[in-house]
Amino acid sequence: MSTLKNNVTLIGFLGADPEVKELAKTKKKLARVRIATNETYKNDKGEKVEETQWHQLVFWDKQAGIAEKYLKKGSEVAISGKLVNNSYTDKEGIKRYSTEIVVSEILMLDKK
Repeated sequence: MSTLKNNVTLIGFLGADPEVKELAKTKKKLARVRIATNETYKNDKGEKVEETQWHQLVFWDKQAGIAEKYLKKGSEVAISGKLVNNSYTDKEGIKRYSTEIVVSEILMLDKK
């Protein structure tokens, strides 16, 4: 049950090709990409409403290599990972927050 404490699973489409880089100090590979998930429901007036949420994905090492080789803009994927919250101060001195999903498993759903 401990794996359920911080676990997220999403199915969606990539908004761009993954951005991949190798970190100079550690020689670890890092890939980042955003995934769109869509939800459809009917509002109070009975009208169909579609909402899109964007999520930042982070891949490390072997997963980053897989992302670099096989994932492209528009690819449909199922991912599982954990949520990581970050904070930083921007150029104007304002503290900003972000949430990323560090991917541990990926399943490519394209029909290829």
